[in-house]
Amino acid sequence: MSELLALGISHKTAPVALRERLAFTEAEASEFARQLTASAEVREAVVISTCNRTEVYLVVGDPVQAEGDVLGLLARRAGIRPTELAQEIYSPRNCDAARQLYRVTAGLESMIVGEAEIQGQVRRAHEAAMRAGCTGALSNRLFAAALTTGKRVRTETGIGAGRSSIGRVSVPSVAVDLALSVLGGLEERHVVILGAGETSELTARALADQGAGTIFVANRHADRALSLAQRFGGSVVGLDGLPDQLLHADIVLSSTSSPHPIVGHEELELVMRQRGERSPPARPLLLIDIAVPRDIDAGCGELEGVSLYDIDDLQAVVARNLDTRASEVPRAQEIVEEEIHRFARWLGQLDALPTVSALREHGNTLVEQVLAENAGRWESASPRDLARVEAITRALMSRLLHEPTIRLRSLSEARGHASLELVRELFGLRDEPAEEQDRIPPAQLAEVHDLQRRRKG
Repeated sequence: MSELLALGISHKTAPVALRERLAFTEAEASEFARQLTASAEVREAVVISTCNRTEVYLVVGDPVQAEGDVLGLLARRAGIRPTELAQEIYSPRNCDAARQLYRVTAGLESMIVGEAEIQGQVRRAHEAAMRAGCTGALSNRLFAAALTTGKRVRTETGIGAGRSSIGRVSVPSVAVDLALSVLGGLEERHVVILGAGETSELTARALADQGAGTIFVANRHADRALSLAQRFGGSVVGLDGLPDQLLHADIVLSSTSSPHPIVGHEELELVMRQRGERSPPARPLLLIDIAVPRDIDAGCGELEGVSLYDIDDLQAVVARNLDTRASEVPRAQEIVEEEIHRFARWLGQLDALPTVSALREHGNTLVEQVLAENAGRWESASPRDLARVEAITRALMSRLLHEPTIRLRSLSEARGHASLELVRELFGLRDEPAEEQDRIPPAQLAEVHDLQRRRKG
Protein backbone atom coordinates (compact mmCIF):
# COMPACT_ATOMS: atom_id res chain seq x y z
CA MET A 1 0.00 0.00 0.00
CA SER A 2 1.39 3.43 -0.99
CA GLU A 3 1.55 6.44 1.30
CA LEU A 4 2.22 10.14 0.76
CA LEU A 5 5.24 11.69 2.45
CA ALA A 6 6.58 15.24 2.29
CA LEU A 7 9.90 16.55 3.60
CA GLY A 8 10.73 20.23 3.56
CA ILE A 9 12.19 23.37 5.03
CA SER A 10 10.91 26.91 4.61
CA HIS A 11 11.40 30.45 5.84
CA LYS A 12 9.29 29.42 8.83
CA THR A 13 11.65 26.67 9.95
CA ALA A 14 15.14 27.51 8.65
CA PRO A 15 17.24 30.63 7.92
CA VAL A 16 18.36 31.48 4.41
CA ALA A 17 21.87 30.22 5.22
CA LEU A 18 20.44 26.67 5.39
CA ARG A 19 17.77 27.07 2.71
CA GLU A 20 20.33 28.09 0.12
CA ARG A 21 22.25 24.85 0.76
CA LEU A 22 19.14 22.89 -0.15
CA ALA A 23 18.13 25.01 -3.15
CA PHE A 24 17.71 23.26 -6.51
CA THR A 25 17.66 24.55 -10.04
CA GLU A 26 14.98 22.97 -12.24
CA ALA A 27 17.52 20.60 -13.77
CA GLU A 28 18.91 19.68 -10.33
CA ALA A 29 15.39 19.10 -8.99
CA SER A 30 14.61 16.67 -11.84
CA GLU A 31 17.86 14.80 -11.31
CA PHE A 32 17.25 14.59 -7.55
CA ALA A 33 13.74 13.23 -8.18
CA ARG A 34 15.26 10.55 -10.44
CA GLN A 35 17.75 9.71 -7.71
CA LEU A 36 14.93 9.37 -5.18
CA THR A 37 12.75 7.14 -7.34
CA ALA A 38 15.71 4.84 -7.96
CA SER A 39 15.56 3.82 -4.28
CA ALA A 40 13.52 0.84 -3.15
CA GLU A 41 10.92 2.68 -1.07
CA VAL A 42 10.24 5.78 -3.23
CA ARG A 43 7.85 5.22 -6.13
CA GLU A 44 7.06 8.81 -7.18
CA ALA A 45 8.75 12.14 -6.41
CA VAL A 46 8.31 15.87 -7.08
CA VAL A 47 10.79 18.51 -5.85
CA ILE A 48 9.71 22.13 -5.28
CA SER A 49 12.47 24.71 -4.74
CA THR A 50 11.83 28.46 -4.38
CA CYS A 51 13.51 31.31 -2.56
CA ASN A 52 11.52 30.49 0.58
CA ARG A 53 11.29 26.70 0.58
CA THR A 54 12.53 23.36 -0.61
CA GLU A 55 9.96 20.56 -0.38
CA VAL A 56 10.00 16.99 -1.64
CA TYR A 57 6.65 15.22 -2.19
CA LEU A 58 6.89 11.45 -2.34
CA VAL A 59 4.76 8.35 -2.86
CA VAL A 60 6.41 5.64 -0.80
CA GLY A 61 6.06 2.09 0.45
CA ASP A 62 7.54 2.23 3.96
CA PRO A 63 7.33 5.89 5.07
CA VAL A 64 9.75 5.43 7.98
CA GLN A 65 12.46 3.90 5.82
CA ALA A 66 11.82 6.40 3.01
CA GLU A 67 12.02 9.38 5.36
CA GLY A 68 15.37 8.23 6.70
CA ASP A 69 16.75 7.62 3.21
CA VAL A 70 15.62 10.96 1.80
CA LEU A 71 16.71 12.87 4.89
CA GLY A 72 20.17 11.37 4.44
CA LEU A 73 20.33 12.48 0.80
CA LEU A 74 19.19 16.01 1.66
CA ALA A 75 21.69 16.24 4.51
CA ARG A 76 24.48 15.11 2.20
CA ARG A 77 23.53 17.84 -0.27
CA ALA A 78 23.49 20.45 2.50
CA GLY A 79 26.80 19.19 3.91
CA ILE A 80 25.43 18.64 7.42
CA ARG A 81 24.59 15.66 9.62
CA PRO A 82 21.11 14.14 9.16
CA THR A 83 20.38 14.62 12.86
CA GLU A 84 21.14 18.33 12.50
CA LEU A 85 18.88 18.70 9.45
CA ALA A 86 16.11 16.71 11.15
CA GLN A 87 15.74 19.54 13.69
CA GLU A 88 14.80 22.01 10.92
CA ILE A 89 12.73 19.82 8.62
CA TYR A 90 9.02 18.91 8.63
CA SER A 91 7.72 15.59 7.34
CA PRO A 92 3.90 15.31 7.19
CA ARG A 93 2.27 12.18 5.77
CA ASN A 94 -0.80 11.31 3.73
CA CYS A 95 -3.55 13.94 4.10
CA ASP A 96 -1.26 16.17 6.18
CA ALA A 97 1.28 16.06 3.34
CA ALA A 98 -1.50 16.97 0.88
CA ARG A 99 -2.64 19.79 3.18
CA GLN A 100 0.89 21.22 3.21
CA LEU A 101 1.01 21.26 -0.60
CA TYR A 102 -2.48 22.77 -0.84
CA ARG A 103 -1.53 25.55 1.58
CA VAL A 104 1.70 26.21 -0.30
CA THR A 105 -0.10 26.40 -3.64
CA ALA A 106 -2.78 28.67 -2.19
CA GLY A 107 -0.12 31.07 -0.90
CA LEU A 108 -0.97 30.45 2.75
CA GLU A 109 2.55 29.24 3.57
CA SER A 110 4.36 32.00 1.67
CA MET A 111 6.33 34.70 3.41
CA ILE A 112 4.00 37.07 1.57
CA VAL A 113 0.60 35.48 2.17
CA GLY A 114 -1.38 35.20 -1.05
CA GLU A 115 1.51 35.87 -3.43
CA ALA A 116 0.61 34.58 -6.87
CA GLU A 117 3.99 33.40 -8.16
CA ILE A 118 4.01 30.21 -6.06
CA GLN A 119 1.21 28.60 -8.07
CA GLY A 120 3.26 28.79 -11.26
CA GLN A 121 6.32 27.47 -9.42
CA VAL A 122 4.36 24.45 -8.16
CA ARG A 123 3.01 23.75 -11.64
CA ARG A 124 6.47 23.93 -13.22
CA ALA A 125 7.93 21.65 -10.54
CA HIS A 126 5.27 19.02 -11.22
CA GLU A 127 5.71 19.29 -15.00
CA ALA A 128 9.49 18.91 -14.65
CA ALA A 129 9.03 15.76 -12.54
CA MET A 130 6.58 14.38 -15.13
CA ARG A 131 9.10 14.96 -17.93
CA ALA A 132 11.71 13.17 -15.84
CA GLY A 133 9.38 10.17 -15.49
CA CYS A 134 9.18 10.51 -11.70
CA THR A 135 5.43 10.93 -11.20
CA GLY A 136 2.51 8.53 -11.25
CA ALA A 137 -1.23 8.32 -10.64
CA LEU A 138 -1.09 9.39 -6.99
CA SER A 139 1.31 12.34 -7.31
CA ASN A 140 -0.40 13.53 -10.51
CA ARG A 141 -3.78 13.53 -8.75
CA LEU A 142 -2.24 15.29 -5.73
CA PHE A 143 -0.73 18.14 -7.73
CA ALA A 144 -3.76 18.59 -9.97
CA ALA A 145 -5.92 18.90 -6.84
CA ALA A 146 -3.44 21.33 -5.23
CA LEU A 147 -3.50 23.60 -8.28
CA THR A 148 -7.31 23.47 -8.27
CA THR A 149 -7.25 24.49 -4.61
CA GLY A 150 -4.91 27.39 -5.32
CA LYS A 151 -7.15 28.61 -8.13
CA ARG A 152 -10.23 28.40 -5.92
CA VAL A 153 -8.54 30.39 -3.16
CA ARG A 154 -7.55 33.16 -5.56
CA THR A 155 -10.94 33.19 -7.25
CA GLU A 156 -13.19 32.95 -4.21
CA THR A 157 -11.24 35.12 -1.74
CA GLY A 158 -9.42 38.44 -1.77
CA ILE A 159 -6.23 36.97 -0.36
CA GLY A 160 -4.23 38.18 -3.36
CA ALA A 161 -5.25 41.80 -2.86
CA GLY A 162 -3.34 44.36 -0.89
CA ARG A 163 -2.70 48.04 -0.35
CA SER A 164 0.93 48.07 -1.30
CA SER A 165 1.97 51.36 -2.87
CA ILE A 166 3.11 49.39 -5.91
CA GLY A 167 0.07 47.16 -6.35
CA ARG A 168 0.09 43.38 -6.08
CA VAL A 169 2.25 42.12 -3.25
CA SER A 170 5.13 39.82 -4.20
CA VAL A 171 8.72 39.33 -3.07
CA PRO A 172 10.05 41.70 -5.79
CA SER A 173 7.41 44.34 -5.01
CA VAL A 174 8.23 44.16 -1.30
CA ALA A 175 11.93 44.52 -2.14
CA VAL A 176 11.11 47.73 -4.02
CA ASP A 177 8.96 48.88 -1.08
CA LEU A 178 12.01 48.37 1.12
CA ALA A 179 14.13 50.51 -1.21
CA LEU A 180 11.45 53.19 -1.06
CA SER A 181 11.42 53.19 2.72
CA VAL A 182 15.22 53.40 2.93
CA LEU A 183 15.80 56.03 0.23
CA GLY A 184 12.55 57.97 0.33
CA GLY A 185 12.05 57.88 -3.46
CA LEU A 186 13.40 56.15 -6.52
CA GLU A 187 13.13 58.77 -9.25
CA GLU A 188 16.51 59.47 -10.84
CA ARG A 189 18.09 56.69 -8.78
CA HIS A 190 20.53 54.42 -10.56
CA VAL A 191 19.22 50.87 -10.11
CA VAL A 192 21.11 47.72 -11.12
CA ILE A 193 19.19 44.44 -11.49
CA LEU A 194 21.25 41.26 -11.45
CA GLY A 195 19.52 38.58 -13.48
CA ALA A 196 16.90 38.40 -16.21
CA GLY A 197 14.49 35.73 -14.94
CA GLU A 198 10.87 35.94 -13.87
CA THR A 199 11.74 37.56 -10.54
CA SER A 200 13.83 40.21 -12.28
CA GLU A 201 10.90 40.97 -14.58
CA LEU A 202 8.59 41.49 -11.60
CA THR A 203 11.25 43.67 -9.98
CA ALA A 204 11.62 45.78 -13.12
CA ARG A 205 7.85 46.25 -13.35
CA ALA A 206 7.67 47.42 -9.74
CA LEU A 207 10.60 49.81 -10.31
CA ALA A 208 9.08 51.21 -13.49
CA ASP A 209 5.95 52.14 -11.54
CA GLN A 210 8.19 54.27 -9.34
CA GLY A 211 9.93 56.00 -12.23
CA ALA A 212 13.32 54.39 -11.63
CA GLY A 213 15.75 53.70 -14.47
CA THR A 214 17.26 50.23 -14.56
CA ILE A 215 20.36 48.49 -15.84
CA PHE A 216 20.11 44.72 -16.32
CA VAL A 217 23.29 42.76 -15.69
CA ALA A 218 23.13 39.30 -17.22
CA ASN A 219 25.40 36.91 -19.07
CA ARG A 220 22.86 34.08 -19.42
CA HIS A 221 19.57 34.86 -21.18
CA ALA A 222 21.01 38.01 -22.78
CA ASP A 223 18.12 38.09 -25.30
CA ARG A 224 15.57 38.03 -22.49
CA ALA A 225 17.48 40.78 -20.65
CA LEU A 226 17.38 42.93 -23.78
CA SER A 227 13.64 42.33 -24.13
CA LEU A 228 13.08 43.36 -20.50
CA ALA A 229 15.23 46.47 -20.96
CA GLN A 230 13.21 47.52 -24.01
CA ARG A 231 9.93 47.00 -22.17
CA PHE A 232 10.92 48.90 -19.04
CA GLY A 233 13.15 51.60 -20.47
CA GLY A 234 16.48 50.23 -19.28
CA SER A 235 19.68 48.93 -20.82
CA VAL A 236 21.78 45.77 -20.64
CA VAL A 237 25.42 45.03 -19.80
CA GLY A 238 27.26 41.75 -19.38
CA LEU A 239 28.52 40.43 -16.06
CA ASP A 240 31.99 41.74 -16.84
CA GLY A 241 30.53 45.25 -16.73
CA LEU A 242 29.19 44.85 -13.18
CA PRO A 243 32.15 46.61 -11.40
CA ASP A 244 31.60 49.77 -13.47
CA GLN A 245 27.85 49.66 -12.75
CA LEU A 246 28.51 49.31 -9.01
CA LEU A 247 30.55 52.53 -9.11
CA HIS A 248 27.42 54.48 -10.06
CA ALA A 249 24.61 52.42 -8.51
CA ASP A 250 22.33 53.61 -5.73
CA ILE A 251 20.48 50.30 -5.49
CA VAL A 252 21.35 46.74 -6.49
CA LEU A 253 18.51 44.20 -6.62
CA SER A 254 19.73 40.67 -7.20
CA SER A 255 17.78 37.53 -8.11
CA THR A 256 19.90 35.21 -10.26
CA SER A 257 20.05 31.42 -10.09
CA SER A 258 23.82 31.37 -9.64
CA PRO A 259 25.05 28.67 -7.24
CA HIS A 260 27.83 31.01 -6.03
CA PRO A 261 27.99 34.68 -4.90
CA ILE A 262 28.33 37.19 -7.72
CA VAL A 263 29.29 40.16 -5.56
CA GLY A 264 32.16 39.36 -3.19
CA HIS A 265 33.37 41.23 -0.12
CA GLU A 266 36.82 42.12 -1.46
CA GLU A 267 35.50 43.24 -4.84
CA LEU A 268 32.85 45.47 -3.28
CA GLU A 269 35.36 46.90 -0.80
CA LEU A 270 37.46 48.08 -3.75
CA VAL A 271 34.38 49.56 -5.44
CA MET A 272 33.38 51.49 -2.29
CA ARG A 273 36.94 52.82 -1.98
CA GLN A 274 36.78 54.10 -5.55
CA ARG A 275 33.34 55.63 -4.94
CA GLY A 276 34.79 57.49 -1.95
CA GLU A 277 37.72 58.78 -3.98
CA ARG A 278 35.37 60.16 -6.63
CA SER A 279 33.06 62.04 -4.27
CA PRO A 280 34.00 61.78 -0.59
CA PRO A 281 32.32 60.63 1.49
CA ALA A 282 31.25 57.64 -0.58
CA ARG A 283 27.57 57.62 -1.60
CA PRO A 284 25.65 54.93 0.29
CA LEU A 285 24.85 51.72 -1.59
CA LEU A 286 21.69 49.70 -0.94
CA LEU A 287 21.93 45.98 -1.74
CA ILE A 288 18.77 43.83 -1.74
CA ASP A 289 19.48 40.17 -2.39
CA ILE A 290 16.34 38.08 -2.95
CA ALA A 291 18.14 35.12 -4.49
CA VAL A 292 18.48 31.69 -2.87
CA PRO A 293 21.33 30.75 -2.90
CA ARG A 294 22.39 34.33 -2.17
CA ASP A 295 24.10 36.37 -4.89
CA ILE A 296 25.83 38.79 -2.53
CA ASP A 297 28.41 37.76 0.06
CA ALA A 298 26.98 38.35 3.55
CA GLY A 299 30.23 40.11 4.49
CA CYS A 300 29.39 42.97 2.11
CA GLY A 301 26.94 44.28 4.68
CA GLU A 302 29.83 45.03 7.05
CA LEU A 303 31.41 47.56 4.67
CA GLU A 304 31.02 51.24 5.48
CA GLY A 305 28.33 52.88 3.41
CA VAL A 306 26.74 49.57 2.40
CA SER A 307 23.29 48.39 3.53
CA LEU A 308 22.57 44.76 2.71
CA TYR A 309 19.19 43.02 3.01
CA ASP A 310 18.49 39.39 2.14
CA ILE A 311 15.22 37.51 1.63
CA ASP A 312 14.71 36.97 5.37
CA ASP A 313 15.10 40.70 6.07
CA LEU A 314 12.02 41.48 4.00
CA GLN A 315 9.62 40.07 6.59
CA ALA A 316 9.28 43.37 8.49
CA VAL A 317 8.23 45.08 5.25
CA VAL A 318 5.88 42.21 4.50
CA ALA A 319 3.97 42.72 7.73
CA ARG A 320 3.00 46.24 6.63
CA ASN A 321 1.51 44.94 3.37
CA LEU A 322 -0.65 42.13 4.66
CA ASP A 323 -3.16 43.75 6.99
CA THR A 324 -5.91 43.79 4.36
CA ARG A 325 -5.41 40.08 3.64
CA ALA A 326 -5.76 38.80 7.20
CA SER A 327 -9.57 38.70 7.02
CA GLU A 328 -9.40 36.49 3.91
CA VAL A 329 -7.24 33.78 5.48
CA PRO A 330 -10.05 31.91 7.33
CA ARG A 331 -12.08 31.48 4.12
CA ALA A 332 -8.95 30.36 2.26
CA GLN A 333 -8.32 27.77 4.96
CA GLU A 334 -11.92 26.54 4.66
CA ILE A 335 -11.39 25.98 0.93
CA VAL A 336 -8.21 24.04 1.64
CA GLU A 337 -10.06 21.79 4.10
CA GLU A 338 -12.93 21.24 1.65
CA GLU A 339 -10.47 20.11 -1.00
CA ILE A 340 -8.56 17.95 1.51
CA HIS A 341 -11.74 16.07 2.39
CA ARG A 342 -12.36 15.48 -1.31
CA PHE A 343 -8.82 14.17 -1.75
CA ALA A 344 -9.15 12.02 1.38
CA ARG A 345 -12.27 10.37 -0.05
CA TRP A 346 -10.44 9.62 -3.29
CA LEU A 347 -7.43 8.34 -1.36
CA GLY A 348 -9.69 6.10 0.71
CA GLN A 349 -11.21 4.65 -2.45
CA LEU A 350 -7.73 4.09 -3.84
CA ASP A 351 -6.74 2.20 -0.69
CA ALA A 352 -9.95 0.15 -0.90
CA LEU A 353 -9.49 -0.98 -4.51
CA PRO A 354 -7.02 -3.83 -3.80
CA THR A 355 -9.27 -5.14 -1.02
CA VAL A 356 -12.42 -4.85 -3.18
CA SER A 357 -10.64 -6.64 -6.02
CA ALA A 358 -9.38 -9.38 -3.68
CA LEU A 359 -12.86 -9.79 -2.19
CA ARG A 360 -14.43 -10.19 -5.64
CA GLU A 361 -11.73 -12.65 -6.68
CA HIS A 362 -12.30 -14.60 -3.47
CA GLY A 363 -16.03 -14.80 -4.26
CA ASN A 364 -15.41 -16.00 -7.81
CA THR A 365 -13.00 -18.63 -6.51
CA LEU A 366 -15.66 -19.94 -4.11
CA VAL A 367 -18.18 -20.17 -6.97
CA GLU A 368 -15.72 -22.15 -9.07
CA GLN A 369 -14.99 -24.48 -6.14
CA VAL A 370 -18.68 -25.14 -5.37
CA LEU A 371 -19.50 -25.80 -9.02
CA ALA A 372 -16.52 -28.15 -9.37
CA GLU A 373 -17.42 -30.03 -6.19
CA ASN A 374 -20.98 -30.65 -7.47
CA ALA A 375 -20.14 -31.31 -11.11
CA GLY A 376 -20.93 -35.05 -10.84
CA ARG A 377 -24.27 -34.58 -9.11
CA TRP A 378 -26.22 -33.23 -12.08
CA GLU A 379 -26.60 -36.43 -14.15
CA SER A 380 -30.08 -35.56 -15.46
CA ALA A 381 -29.38 -31.84 -15.91
CA SER A 382 -29.12 -30.44 -19.45
CA PRO A 383 -26.34 -28.03 -20.46
CA ARG A 384 -28.94 -25.24 -20.31
CA ASP A 385 -29.85 -26.21 -16.74
CA LEU A 386 -26.18 -26.23 -15.73
CA ALA A 387 -25.70 -22.78 -17.23
CA ARG A 388 -28.68 -21.50 -15.22
CA VAL A 389 -27.28 -22.98 -11.98
CA GLU A 390 -23.93 -21.31 -12.62
CA ALA A 391 -25.58 -17.98 -13.46
CA ILE A 392 -27.72 -18.10 -10.30
CA THR A 393 -24.66 -18.95 -8.17
CA ARG A 394 -22.62 -16.10 -9.59
CA ALA A 395 -25.54 -13.66 -9.25
CA LEU A 396 -25.99 -14.66 -5.61
CA MET A 397 -22.30 -14.08 -4.89
CA SER A 398 -22.35 -10.74 -6.71
CA ARG A 399 -25.38 -9.51 -4.76
CA LEU A 400 -23.89 -10.73 -1.51
CA LEU A 401 -20.71 -8.70 -2.13
CA HIS A 402 -22.45 -5.64 -3.60
CA GLU A 403 -23.23 -3.86 -0.32
CA PRO A 404 -19.80 -4.55 1.27
CA THR A 405 -18.16 -3.25 -1.93
CA ILE A 406 -20.16 -0.01 -1.84
CA ARG A 407 -19.41 0.53 1.84
CA LEU A 408 -15.70 -0.20 1.45
CA ARG A 409 -15.45 2.42 -1.29
CA SER A 410 -17.22 5.04 0.85
CA LEU A 411 -15.38 4.52 4.13
CA SER A 412 -14.36 7.67 5.95
CA GLU A 413 -10.68 8.50 6.26
CA ALA A 414 -10.77 7.87 10.01
CA ARG A 415 -12.26 4.35 9.69
CA GLY A 416 -10.75 3.30 6.37
CA HIS A 417 -7.47 1.62 7.34
CA ALA A 418 -8.91 -0.30 10.30
CA SER A 419 -12.00 -1.44 8.35
CA LEU A 420 -9.99 -2.66 5.38
CA GLU A 421 -7.71 -4.54 7.76
CA LEU A 422 -10.73 -6.19 9.37
CA VAL A 423 -12.22 -7.26 6.03
CA ARG A 424 -8.93 -8.87 4.99
CA GLU A 425 -8.88 -10.78 8.27
CA LEU A 426 -12.54 -11.92 8.15
CA PHE A 427 -12.41 -13.18 4.57
CA GLY A 428 -8.91 -14.64 4.78
CA LEU A 429 -7.57 -12.46 1.96
CA ARG A 430 -3.95 -12.88 3.11
CA ASP A 431 -1.54 -15.38 1.67
CA GLU A 432 0.81 -15.28 4.66
CA PRO A 433 0.01 -15.39 8.36
CA ALA A 434 -1.48 -12.14 9.52
CA GLU A 435 1.40 -11.37 11.86
CA GLU A 436 3.82 -11.48 8.93
CA GLN A 437 1.84 -9.04 6.80
CA ASP A 438 2.70 -5.43 6.04
CA ARG A 439 -0.03 -3.99 8.22
CA ILE A 440 -0.43 -0.66 9.98
CA PRO A 441 0.81 -1.07 13.54
CA PRO A 442 -1.77 -0.43 16.25
CA ALA A 443 0.28 2.47 17.57
CA GLN A 444 0.17 4.14 14.17
CA LEU A 445 -3.56 3.52 13.86
CA ALA A 446 -4.03 5.16 17.25
CA GLU A 447 -1.96 8.09 16.03
CA VAL A 448 -4.14 8.44 12.92
CA HIS A 449 -7.33 8.33 14.96
CA ASP A 450 -5.96 10.88 17.39
CA LEU A 451 -5.06 13.16 14.49
CA GLN A 452 -8.61 12.89 13.16
CA ARG A 453 -10.06 13.80 16.55
CA ARG A 454 -7.79 16.84 16.77
CA ARG A 455 -8.81 17.95 13.27
CA LYS A 456 -12.50 17.71 14.10
CA GLY A 457 -11.93 19.53 17.34
